[in-house]
Amino acid sequence: MEKLDTIDRRLLSELQDNGRITNVELARRVGLTAPPCLRRVRALEEAGLIRGYHAQLDPAKLGYAITVFAMVSLKSQAEADLRQFEEHVRGLPEVRECHMLNGEIDFILKIVSRDLQSFQEFLTSRLTPAPNVASVKTSLTIRTAKLLPGVPMD
Repeated sequence: MEKLDTIDRRLLSELQDNGRITNVELARRVGLTAPPCLRRVRALEEAGLIRGYHAQLDPAKLGYAITVFAMVSLKSQAEADLRQFEEHVRGLPEVRECHMLNGEIDFILKIVSRDLQSFQEFLTSRLTPAPNVASVKTSLTIRTAKLLPGVPMD
């Protein structure tokens, strides 16, 4: 896709704030009519700038009262071992995010759990014993002061 113009940026900003906005309302907000607005949104999707649309759920109201960040160090950082670990965590629904880091820690995981006992069971039976895991350090969240999806749009 070519360079983003002001309208594309406004479209992305509006959709990031409200993915359920109607095309008619979106077009009105960015100063277009509905057909060209829809074409632009489809082009942004096809270019991969919009990867999907999701509902933001409340974990606590769905029974996931605990959010934990786990810092995982591996015994080996060979590419095959890194990929094996990534594949392992893809199969763990409690792991909501997995990011490879540079430095002492190899991965940081965002994990949700129903309670401390469930998390302890997950940690000892599914994460720590995973192949190539050297250590896992965890931090339980106390509260979330900011939670914004996406990226800043000017």
